[in-house]
Amino acid sequence: MKAIAAFAVFGLLLTCPAGLRAQTPAVDPHSVQPQRPTVATHAGTVATGWLEIEAGPEADAFRFAVSPVLAKVGLAPRLQLEIQEAIVRPPDRDATGIGDSTFGVKWRLVEQAPIVGDFAVFSSVKVPTGSVETGTGTGTTDLNVVLISSHKLGPVEMDLNIGYTRRSGDGTVAPRDADVWTASFGGPAHAWLGWVAELYGFPATSGPAGADSIVAFLAGPTFTIRPWLVLDAGGIVPVAGHQPRALFAGVTYNVGRLWK
Repeated sequence: MKAIAAFAVFGLLLTCPAGLRAQTPAVDPHSVQPQRPTVATHAGTVATGWLEIEAGPEADAFRFAVSPVLAKVGLAPRLQLEIQEAIVRPPDRDATGIGDSTFGVKWRLVEQAPIVGDFAVFSSVKVPTGSVETGTGTGTTDLNVVLISSHKLGPVEMDLNIGYTRRSGDGTVAPRDADVWTASFGGPAHAWLGWVAELYGFPATSGPAGADSIVAFLAGPTFTIRPWLVLDAGGIVPVAGHQPRALFAGVTYNVGRLWK
């Protein structure tokens, strides 16, 4: 029902009058637009022809470690291609290997619109390049849709997401249906120092691999070394459910223009 409601909202937004759309002020295409370290993503897209890379490890109290690498390429104004791969170390196993790969496209539909602000849809597919035997993958093909609403509240940026995942398989390794919601905030603190904070949740799932709902809180500082280079670090603590405590660190680097 949550997914149906989300798509209903999406349908209404597509029928909004064109007069609601506004142009976002021009920004330096070489300035980074970090999506990490939060679970949420924002409605922003990399400038056409430019490449941006995000990477960084995360390790939790269950001895699970993952180091995702995300490449973002601007395909057109308001349209961004994303390719993500990760090195995964499952808990209580000696094996470390390549995880599942994700390919997606983010499309920003409206900008500075009433209620939804900058609104985008991120659609992606995860393919089973990891290993079920070693625990680095789920062995399923996942279809994902995330609805994104981004707002600027003075110096603070707010990103709201709601997402739905449909997986292949019989549900023994991973639930066939899953949802996620996020509320992320960030802004400057002093000079090159910034901050980010997020509350996110994964509602309960059903089936053989079903799990109770999880709510967690993420927070940490960000460090702007250059406009095109930002570092981050921080931690995750559980609010409800069996979310383990975790630490993370990473970097977002705008590589530059690939084509004109």
